[in-house]
Amino acid sequence: MKRRDFLKASVGGAAAVLTGGRVEARPNLEPAPNAVGMLYDAALCVGCKACVSKCKAVNGMAPVIEGDWYSWDSARDLSKDTLNVIKVYRDGEAQVKDRVVNGFAFEKRSCMHCVDPGCISVCPVTALRKDPQTGIVSYHADACIGCRTCMTGCPYNVPQFDYNNPFGEIHKCQMCNQPGVERIDKGQITGCAEACPTGATLFGTRTALLEEARRRMSLKPGESYSYPRGDVRHPDSRYAREAPAYQQHIWGEKEAGGTNVLHISAIPFDKLGMPPLGERSHASISETVQHTIYSYMALPAVVLGGLTYVVRRNMNDDEGDES
Repeated sequence: MKRRDFLKASVGGAAAVLTGGRVEARPNLEPAPNAVGMLYDAALCVGCKACVSKCKAVNGMAPVIEGDWYSWDSARDLSKDTLNVIKVYRDGEAQVKDRVVNGFAFEKRSCMHCVDPGCISVCPVTALRKDPQTGIVSYHADACIGCRTCMTGCPYNVPQFDYNNPFGEIHKCQMCNQPGVERIDKGQITGCAEACPTGATLFGTRTALLEEARRRMSLKPGESYSYPRGDVRHPDSRYAREAPAYQQHIWGEKEAGGTNVLHISAIPFDKLGMPPLGERSHASISETVQHTIYSYMALPAVVLGGLTYVVRRNMNDDEGDES
């Protein structure tokens, strides 16, 4: 069998399938009707890691301690042992908070609970699922085959694989609503939002969080504002501070189809390490191409047809040579 002939036949058939009709990406998915999420305000974060410690307590995880000194948790990035982490931006002498030059700022990393999740789109066995009402993206170990495709489908590098587990398992934030925890279903808020002493992490519906973010961005620098803590529905009049000069950008409002976890900041998000993303979700593009190719098993049929054609032609050639 000539490999070149087989590839030409297969690719030619696939091209015919693809060019037989116009392929257009499906629209981005819409937020769930009762989508819940969190708003992280980097300007309010003081880097205390109370959110990290509370997350470990809620999920029964031990703290990650590095070096000879003790802190609540010294994890530097997401891992199988850390579902949310506080990272630091530093420039120059890092003297002033929320300043790009010679300043510093904090940034929180955790699952963004995307409106149109790439991890769900690429998972071949539905081990990752989105709740149709709350929009929470959950992981189901009983369905997972350990292929780790979800890790490549997430633009935020969130899913983390436990390589020390012989059965393999993915770890990610499930917004405190996985079996055995279920805080949201019980009317509670996420552990990280509950523990945050400054209100940097705030829980609520996506709609209410967007409204709160827009209110903050409309503030003039230095204007006094009473920031809610824990739950966006419960403003805390005792906690008022001067507003910083917020960037006029709500990360997650539109990025890659939007997220249920929103971020605002006083410095540009590229300084905080957020990936450059457009408004179109990756899943909406890739699914359209995949589903077009595999419609009615078209591509396998094309490959099989190409293989049959090459085999028959070679058999006929052999018979001709023998005669």
